[in-house]
Amino acid sequence: MSGDQKTLIKGHSSQYVKLNVGGRLYYTTIGTLTKHNDTMLSAMFSGRMEVLTDSEGWILIDRCGKFFGTILNYLRDGSVPLPESHREIAELLAEAKYYCITELAMSCERALVAHQEPKPICRIPLITSQKEEQMLISSSSKPAVILVVQRQNNKYSYTNNSDDNLLKNIELFDKLSLRFNERILFIKDVIGPSEICCWSFYGHGKKVAEVCCTSIVYATDRKHTKVEFPEARIYEETLQVLLYENRNAPDQELLQATSSVRNPSGGGSSSGASGAGSSGMHQYTSDEEEERTGLARLRSNKRNNPT
Repeated sequence: MSGDQKTLIKGHSSQYVKLNVGGRLYYTTIGTLTKHNDTMLSAMFSGRMEVLTDSEGWILIDRCGKFFGTILNYLRDGSVPLPESHREIAELLAEAKYYCITELAMSCERALVAHQEPKPICRIPLITSQKEEQMLISSSSKPAVILVVQRQNNKYSYTNNSDDNLLKNIELFDKLSLRFNERILFIKDVIGPSEICCWSFYGHGKKVAEVCCTSIVYATDRKHTKVEFPEARIYEETLQVLLYENRNAPDQELLQATSSVRNPSGGGSSSGASGAGSSGMHQYTSDEEEERTGLARLRSNKRNNPT
């Protein structure tokens, strides 16, 4: 602009100067500006650096003036409250670095570290429909573990330990998701159509195993719902599903070996489990149901072979 000129300014510490910083006007003393010897402002107002002035005597500084008042307060007092937001602290840091105010810049950097938002360790999608479930499973390159938790699906009263076991299933799901989140897609289904607590395991987009944790207990006068916590089985199937990490089919010999451990006799399993086995999916029912199946088999043998 016409009338603007460069000049050297050196005066008494009590002398006031007029500053135009990015359109914002400030009025302060040379003593404040030169209080810290190693800053750019000290060099500008101690005759070591030329400054630009306009025709009205305003000293022009081509910087954003938003935080220049904070800069002046720091020069006056040696400390200043920092902004609360991460963005404003970063903006103040840029100004402190420009004016070479080292201690203020270091305070801003420490505050930025303290303000960093923690990154989530893992994210668990909550599905709201069967379509969402299939979309997540098919679009992911990872094997998947789904826990259905739907307490309101129960038609009967719960047995004594059912509430505790339901919580234990949820806690185990959280523990496994923290441990294997980089290798397995964990999904929580809270709107399941009929199940109360059930684990499903998927590999290459297909269900390969299921662990149902609920059963109906027949009491003398009424039915009760029992929720179990088959921790070992859930761990086993979670480790088993890791075989499907690669896009190629899993090692068939390894699958056969682990399946033989799970069902060494081949026959003698319940009808639900054998039906699942024929389709390539392992399915577990509750211990109570297996016990009832065993009792029914004993009664049948007694009828066929009376003593």
